[in-house]
Amino acid sequence: MNWITDYVRPKLEKMSTKKSDTPENLWNKCPSCEQMLFHRDLEDNLHVCPHCDHHLRVSGKKRLEFLFEGAFTEITLPSVKIDPLKFKDTKKYTDRIKSYRQQTDQDDAIIVGHGKIRGQSAVVAAFDFRFMGGSMGMAVGEGIVAAAETAVKLNFPLLIVSASGGARMQEGMLSLMQMPRTTVAVQLVREAKLPYLVLLTDPTTGGVSASFAMLGDVTLAEPKATIGFAGARVIQETIREKLPANFQTSEYLKDHGMVDIIVHRKDLPSIIRKLIEHLT
Repeated sequence: MNWITDYVRPKLEKMSTKKSDTPENLWNKCPSCEQMLFHRDLEDNLHVCPHCDHHLRVSGKKRLEFLFEGAFTEITLPSVKIDPLKFKDTKKYTDRIKSYRQQTDQDDAIIVGHGKIRGQSAVVAAFDFRFMGGSMGMAVGEGIVAAAETAVKLNFPLLIVSASGGARMQEGMLSLMQMPRTTVAVQLVREAKLPYLVLLTDPTTGGVSASFAMLGDVTLAEPKATIGFAGARVIQETIREKLPANFQTSEYLKDHGMVDIIVHRKDLPSIIRKLIEHLT
């Protein structure tokens, strides 16, 4: 008999705290200043670093809860065919979708709801970057179209909160077709003479920035968000010139006329309310 394995180890295991009893994700590290942030403090501060004011990424659902102050009606989005191209790389596309649905508790990279933002009615479509980098496939395209149609039906302004790496490669040409589809959806809102607002968050790139994300009547952005089409490294290698340090940030785009207002996250509801009041 080995007294260490047969007696000491069982005693130690019994005394130790079980893994399931220890809460996970109590701390987050700020990607900007690398300070450790307690999860409750981060929640209270709307996922903005209290040390350097960096705006951390948040889920689409949290966006709606914050803007609508917890009271909103989520819209059931049309279902689409999963994996129309039978795509497979290191993993089947269907398996990727299942995995991301389990991780995020979302059907895809967008959530749409309607309610009141500080007393002003609105329809909001918010991207969730956690779901395959917020990539735009057929499901996201259907979500944008449904949001626009709901806005027209209810006679509400439309706000889209973008956070995306662009088109979803696993859906090929079908994902690229969502660029003109979403542009047409925005036009429906305009023809109904309703305000269309866009909030650009970190990051907004690729086919999303090349379609509906740059068509707002007013374009808002969070501070220091990455916004662009192609990556900065690709552009620099193509033009063979050194790019400015703040290239493809909210501040750079505002200086060059592509962003109207840069808004701190805590001020978003009040600013959006004022914009809706003025535009209606």
